[in-house]
Amino acid sequence: MNTLLLRSLFPDLEEELRREMEEKGRVVAVPAGKRLLQTGQNIRHTMLVMSGLVKLFREDDEGNEFFIYYLQPGDACALSMVCDRMHHSSSVTAKAVTDAELLVVPVEHTEEWMRRYRTWFHFVVRTYRSRFEELLDTIDSIAFKNLDERLMFYLKRHQKTLGVRVLPLTNTEIAQELNSSREVISRLMKKLAEAGKVRLLKSGIEVLDL
Repeated sequence: MNTLLLRSLFPDLEEELRREMEEKGRVVAVPAGKRLLQTGQNIRHTMLVMSGLVKLFREDDEGNEFFIYYLQPGDACALSMVCDRMHHSSSVTAKAVTDAELLVVPVEHTEEWMRRYRTWFHFVVRTYRSRFEELLDTIDSIAFKNLDERLMFYLKRHQKTLGVRVLPLTNTEIAQELNSSREVISRLMKKLAEAGKVRLLKSGIEVLDL
């Protein structure tokens, strides 16, 4: 495991805890598109992202998705951080958007860290607060915004997370994550393009002025 990378991603954790993370955890390389966690699957490990991008979403019985948030390097899956030896089941699905490396630690160790390390406790609290605020933003966009406003919120959020002007997204993917139809999203994207807010490219969607 790369000790310097671990230190740079989790600088607020004490050295002793980072050593335990190296000893108790293991780094897993996963390819883009691989599902890391399924809805209903028992959670046996805490998952921390070392590199790459991971997407969390809800999925219904028909395969429709609803995007929740991304995990970037230095982030942890909040749901997996507070599971104990009871191995509770997951209510979300996680999938690697890009090739990624994950540090996975059995939950019995992270449960112990909650008691032994104050810095881990604070890291868990910060993670939960950040994800809760993101969830509130998502709820607000659903409850108080029209679909065209939700689409702009979705594109802004992805641009901020990915840090790129051209988003590697298709209308089908967006429709799936916004629980809409491809035809409706295509029509709204065309309106945004006509308004000069986006440019529709073969490689994705270039954000101009949202």
